Amino acid sequence: MTLLSYDRLCSEIVAQTGLLTSGIEGADLTVPVPSCPGWNVGQLLRHLGGGQRWAADMVRARATEALPDDHFRDLSPYADEDPAVVGPWLTEGAAELAEALREAGPDARMWTPVPGGNTAFFARRFVHETALHRADAILALGAEFTLQQEVALDALDEWMELGSLPFHFEVHPWMRELLGPGRTLHFHATDTGPEANAEWVVDLTGEVIAWRRAHEKAAVAVRGPLTELLLLVYKRRPAHGETVEVLGDAKLLDFWLERVSFG
Repeated sequence: MTLLSYDRLCSEIVAQTGLLTSGIEGADLTVPVPSCPGWNVGQLLRHLGGGQRWAADMVRARATEALPDDHFRDLSPYADEDPAVVGPWLTEGAAELAEALREAGPDARMWTPVPGGNTAFFARRFVHETALHRADAILALGAEFTLQQEVALDALDEWMELGSLPFHFEVHPWMRELLGPGRTLHFHATDTGPEANAEWVVDLTGEVIAWRRAHEKAAVAVRGPLTELLLLVYKRRPAHGETVEVLGDAKLLDFWLERVSFG
């Protein structure tokens, strides 16, 4: 269950894209993106904008299978982008996606990369896809990345949900190696009030990966600002950097990060 309404998700795709385009004004888009090896900032932006347009096409068609996405996977033609060109193009694509989602409504059935999907999946996914790629670009350009608390909370919830789906075991059998007695992880945001309930427990002790919002002792605890926790689980920050504190079984954290990923 998302913390953000469907209408807010549609609006947030446009809002996150707007923050991104503001952040690239006058920037050198040939700067490499460390969190996306092999891409520079301009190529990253073309990937994101292409993904947004692909999702808009998917939603408009109520597609029953994935449409071709080669146009935003091969980024070699976009090595020397101009922010004055790519910025408006991003704005246009985000608006197209938000419009398509609003027209379809949240419950239209269609293909998604996870079981049981509908248009609401794409609305939520592209809010966080846009926010995290904004982080990639902004951090590569040497600026500070910030994210509204409620968006960051929902992004972490979504990551936990997607990262624990049972179908992953079928696609990636090696993920089963995560399961075992005593294997629990606790993530605790240190810059939120108690009303945010910004704590997550990942439980690997059963037959599937489980997660819950809870304050519990665990084999390993990770404490840090909410946005830094989000960047960590998305592997945009190192697990043992200066922005978070790791207490307990650090090797379990490393193993979990190695085997579980989405986005």
